[in-house]
Amino acid sequence: MKPFAIVAALALAGPALAEQVVVAPPEAGSVSRADGLAAWDRVYEVVSHPRCANCHVGPDNIPMWSGPSYGAARRHGMNINAGESRMGAEYVPCAACHVQRAQEDLADNGPNEPPQVALAWQLAPVEFQWFGKTSAEICAQMADPERTGGRDWVALAEHLAEDAHHGGFVAWGWNPGGGREPAPYDLQRHIDDVLAWGAAGTPCAD
Repeated sequence: MKPFAIVAALALAGPALAEQVVVAPPEAGSVSRADGLAAWDRVYEVVSHPRCANCHVGPDNIPMWSGPSYGAARRHGMNINAGESRMGAEYVPCAACHVQRAQEDLADNGPNEPPQVALAWQLAPVEFQWFGKTSAEICAQMADPERTGGRDWVALAEHLAEDAHHGGFVAWGWNPGGGREPAPYDLQRHIDDVLAWGAAGTPCAD
């Protein structure tokens, strides 16, 4: 595979905060297994972090509250259940509190305000459950296009850039406001790590 680059202008929550992210896949096989596993360890730090995992939950369709500001992990307050729609259509829609806003209207959320993004708020598909999953389980999931909506490692990186470009959940994870702890590293490092892991053959620890 020949390397190519995709440059995305990112509109993040917060006044006039923008950055450029580049999706530039290394040549397949150009990254060693050891370096690929090290990149995966960092990917796992991100996907298992509360900013990501709290909405990547299982078939009970219940988002979680966890992280330093919450103490022990617990179910989302107000008895929220997103239903099989993963958007709350059967109960209370996520959008009742998580109002979708235009990118230019996004601002830092206060500590007691529901997070806002420029896309319709919803849980990730149940096939993408990360909350409570081990590194090995998530690695096997992300390495299998049948469980990633048909995305290989390059398409996964492109998905991150595309979602963030539209002011979605990916961008919010690194700029959550309200005193919330952001996901570790930054989006560019995360994209680079996904690509390094992929170029190494998507290795998972034995």
